[in-house]
Amino acid sequence: MTHPDLATIRRFHVSPVLPGVLGPLEDLARNLWWSWHADAIDLFSRMDRDLWRKTRHNPVQVLALISQHRLNELAEDQSFIDAMRATHERLNRHRERPGWLSETHGQQVGPATFAYFCAEFGMTESFQIYSGGLGILAGDHLKSASELGLPLVAVGLLYRHGYFQQYLTPDGWQMEYLPDLDFNHMPVRPVKDTDGNPVKVTVELPKRSVTVALWETNVGRIRLFLLDTDLPENQAQDRVITAQLYGGDMDMRIRQEIVLGIGGVRALQAIGIRPDVCHMNEGHSAFLALERIRNLIDEHGLTFDEARQAAMASHVFTTHTPVPAGIDRFPAELVKQYFKAYHPKLKLDMEGLLALGRDDVFNKDEPFSMATLAIRTSDWANGVSALHGVVSRSMWKGVWPGVPDEEVPIGHVTNGVHAASWLSRPLAEAIDRQAGTNARLTKPADHDIYRVVNDIPDETMWTIHTERRHRLVAFTKRDDPARPEGLGPVRHADNDLDPEALTIGFARRFATYKRGNLFMRDPERLIALLNNRERPVQFVISGKSHPADGGGKELIKAIVQFTRYHGLSGKIVFIENYSMHSARYLVQGCDVWLNNPRRGLEASGTSGMKAAINGVPNASILDGWWDEAYNPNVGWAIGYREEHDNPDIADDIESRMLYDLLEKQVVPMFYERDARGIPNRWVQMMKRSIAELAPFFNTNRMVQQYTEQFYLPALDRSRMLMADGLQKSVERSQLKEKLRFAWPSLAFAHVESNAGQTLKPDDTISVRAKVKLAGLSPDEVRVQALIGQVDDQGRLVSPGIVDMNCVDPGDALAIYEASARAFGCGPHGLALRIVPGGELLSGTTTPGLIYWDGQPAAEPAKQADPASVS
Repeated sequence: MTHPDLATIRRFHVSPVLPGVLGPLEDLARNLWWSWHADAIDLFSRMDRDLWRKTRHNPVQVLALISQHRLNELAEDQSFIDAMRATHERLNRHRERPGWLSETHGQQVGPATFAYFCAEFGMTESFQIYSGGLGILAGDHLKSASELGLPLVAVGLLYRHGYFQQYLTPDGWQMEYLPDLDFNHMPVRPVKDTDGNPVKVTVELPKRSVTVALWETNVGRIRLFLLDTDLPENQAQDRVITAQLYGGDMDMRIRQEIVLGIGGVRALQAIGIRPDVCHMNEGHSAFLALERIRNLIDEHGLTFDEARQAAMASHVFTTHTPVPAGIDRFPAELVKQYFKAYHPKLKLDMEGLLALGRDDVFNKDEPFSMATLAIRTSDWANGVSALHGVVSRSMWKGVWPGVPDEEVPIGHVTNGVHAASWLSRPLAEAIDRQAGTNARLTKPADHDIYRVVNDIPDETMWTIHTERRHRLVAFTKRDDPARPEGLGPVRHADNDLDPEALTIGFARRFATYKRGNLFMRDPERLIALLNNRERPVQFVISGKSHPADGGGKELIKAIVQFTRYHGLSGKIVFIENYSMHSARYLVQGCDVWLNNPRRGLEASGTSGMKAAINGVPNASILDGWWDEAYNPNVGWAIGYREEHDNPDIADDIESRMLYDLLEKQVVPMFYERDARGIPNRWVQMMKRSIAELAPFFNTNRMVQQYTEQFYLPALDRSRMLMADGLQKSVERSQLKEKLRFAWPSLAFAHVESNAGQTLKPDDTISVRAKVKLAGLSPDEVRVQALIGQVDDQGRLVSPGIVDMNCVDPGDALAIYEASARAFGCGPHGLALRIVPGGELLSGTTTPGLIYWDGQPAAEPAKQADPASVS
């Protein structure tokens, strides 16, 4: 029966009543711990398998939509009740047991809170507030933090429509639609005060304030707070701030980032949380640094720079971007518009504020970079792989003029993946049989557990993987239940994928630099591989392009049309609407994981890690994580770290390398079978992929490294600077100001050394320098000698750095001496420099404060720190 279009429909909701004996289901459903525990997943699937699939594995929605009759049946099912109670007990033990941090660093940490800010979080496919790699990494970070027992809270935005969903037109063009997320069916609850009222905070925008509500979800023992502006008290233009992830124009983006950064700090304060360390996962949340500085100014009556010293000591910034185009950069006029009333609270003029977001603080035409703001307000910064650390140091070396690239203070923590979330269940069970039941989940700091894969019989290993491939092929034949009605299916049930054929997977965001069509560069060679009757090859491909990226959309269209034109629908399949759900099928069921970006443009690449821990060898350009992970025992390299100026030439060369690799190595090894039909050499590579890569490329290791390399040192330094009413913070600011004033007058008056002579390998290099310190004391600077080999352009290559001893402070000139041995034979060089010294600046690099012998004595530091610009 239909109703007239003008009829008034009064909506209401009928909810089933959860029988008392099933009460623990509510706790289990609303804690995302269930998403990486098989017994919890089985519990909700067992309630109603069709509903579990229809809701995209959403236990909160299952509890809301399941029939009352079925709930009553389960309340009488003792086996279900026993399983539920056992699972709930495991959750409670997880929340209560001491973690790695308390067991190893408890005395150092004491009562502390780390806060992790990110624009997106991907914990499970049914809670779609993520777009891709960054969000899934953030979700994996929280899961590992829970397992390791970190005192961590997280802050993000609760998007009413999440991220766009993808479907393809008949000719392969990507289209997008936005889902409506019903928060009643999501694992979130509004945060309320002791009187039961919703907690809300406000942020100031031009000529108005925006009210922000807080929601909370739990990831094991981690509390994730999500901010929401879709409130009746807000204007229409502000209710949509949290409508869509990465949607809208520059104006919308800066409003989102003000809410995330400034609103996020205020939200935590409103519920009594004052983080000791704040981790900015990408630059989207960098405005939090300004808000924390403003709070210190208000509370202690400090100058901007005095407050900044304490705040930046407790800030960690992680960049995931290898190219400037990937960074949020706002026009100066837009920043002026939104921060006109805010910057006086920082005791900065507008130019001083804008300088914080510029690499060159004197270039007023430079846009305001959120990444540069994060760098200039953080003592700690890192890239997400060893190679990305190198790329990042090169990208931002302009912030520290005169500092050699390798000394730019941006380190690296290589990404990982949360193994328990991505391992196939049969493989996890096989590992558990060797390592001991639940060893993986109860010993999160024991990364060597994965080495027991070597003890799994080859036949068992191959059987597990073959079943996963069959499962993937079956998945490609099913329609996506979330696809809007009327669009028709894209996954055709009659595709001819062969569950026994070598299956190559390629799944990631479709951007032109990732070269999703490289495998099609030579159609004749590709078709010969695909149509080989004895040794067939097939491709399963998936991924979304950003809605504004026409080039990425063209790549998807080209793959779809190439497949149809050449009649290859049974050899190349594109799975639309890539998600965490489809990713599991792919990384567990493919035989090879292909990745071929232009080298230097892939920051990390965690999809390959997910494949590797499932025994799927990678075939990849030596970029991102694979540049440090590759060895011939665990996969294949495409190329040898070459650099190509012409992209067309690079595509020709590297596509030929890919075809050669497939034809001569990959395909023959896969189809080389023993009498039992097992490819023994292939299985050994699968095992080595897991045994050698899973122990390192997992987020438990990653979070431990963040903790020991950044969180704990940041905690110690910030506590030192915050003590006694921020006395040391004030002193550090004053020391920097004193150094800036004196720096233009520093000079090397005279240098003596035997470095100009021909020396023998065992000879000692000695150097003596008379230095004009311009009123600075010897303990406020470090005079250093750099000694090492030189290249054919006369540059020092990885020199050793020796702190020279002040043997005479003198009245006008201080005398410094040092000696060292040469590093090997061949041409060597010696350089001298002056950098800040003293305990307060130990372990830091201050922009503009480096003076080299040979630099004109009267030349001021080329770029001042932004605090001195205002």
